[in-house]
Amino acid sequence: MSAAVPDPAILESERQTDRNLALELVRVTEAAALAASRWMGLGKKNEADGAAVEAMRRAFDAVEIDGTVVIGEGEMDEAPMLYIGEKVGRGGPPMDIAVDPLEGTTLTAKGSANAICVIALAERGNFLHAPDIYMDKIAVGGGLPAGVVDIDDPPAKNLRNLARAKRCDVSDLVACILDRERHAELIAKTREAGARITLISDGDVAGVIATAHPDSGVDIYMGSGGAPEGVLSAAALRCVGGQMQGRLLFENDGQRERARAMGVSDPNRVFAISDMARGEVMFAATGVTPGAMLRGVRRSGQGAVTHSVVMRSKSGTVRYIEAHHSYATKLWAAL
Repeated sequence: MSAAVPDPAILESERQTDRNLALELVRVTEAAALAASRWMGLGKKNEADGAAVEAMRRAFDAVEIDGTVVIGEGEMDEAPMLYIGEKVGRGGPPMDIAVDPLEGTTLTAKGSANAICVIALAERGNFLHAPDIYMDKIAVGGGLPAGVVDIDDPPAKNLRNLARAKRCDVSDLVACILDRERHAELIAKTREAGARITLISDGDVAGVIATAHPDSGVDIYMGSGGAPEGVLSAAALRCVGGQMQGRLLFENDGQRERARAMGVSDPNRVFAISDMARGEVMFAATGVTPGAMLRGVRRSGQGAVTHSVVMRSKSGTVRYIEAHHSYATKLWAAL
């Protein structure tokens, strides 16, 4: 018996739906970024986060999905959140949502670089249900041999292997690391190996994604940060063929119990990128403050300009979108 031939009309309809949905996600991150930008530099990170959350919730009401938040926001900071299990969307295909309405609350409060609003979307069951604890991470961009870095290898070995794959010297590489006391040894070993470092104060989603952006100057991300942010980062890198590994870091038995309740049976497991974000994935982000990848929101008396990126793993396409929003025709002025 011959295999059934897919109906071209159905395939084209599915492709068009995917494209439209990707653009709808951008509208959601735009709304959050516009709302958060009102609080830029005012020193009030929770107010900025709350504005982004509420704007994102309202924007989701127009998206034709049956969405469930599986990666939520803000639990560690006791800030407002789109909570795990929350339903979003106006109805449609069942989708899981990973979200950080404002990645970089402190960055926004201080008016510092690289604050972004982030969403990733996949079919139901395809995101790792990561508890809000820390995760050790290592990530590189696309176009590299499989297994070029390994989370269990020392920094010097990973840097040598990456330099060899990129046909450069270790001294040509730049590693992105969160500026935390817990990373003192990692920073020392990276410098000892000969690589340069860009230290970031917050925003490790942007730090991981920078490895896949040719103009960022970042070659590798190393170190620990939030596990939910790890899933969001993995979703973005899945869209561009990047590589990432992560391992949950537990501080007490309560965290281990919570992870088990969320389906993590092996506390020592190393998660590959395909373990954290499987299947067809879409990712969207909008800049709140200027950064290496995205420009921040620019406001005027008549409106605002946003700069966003949207990625789809199915096509591997990365689109940058500059949108001009008019206060005369939209409700953004109230945000």
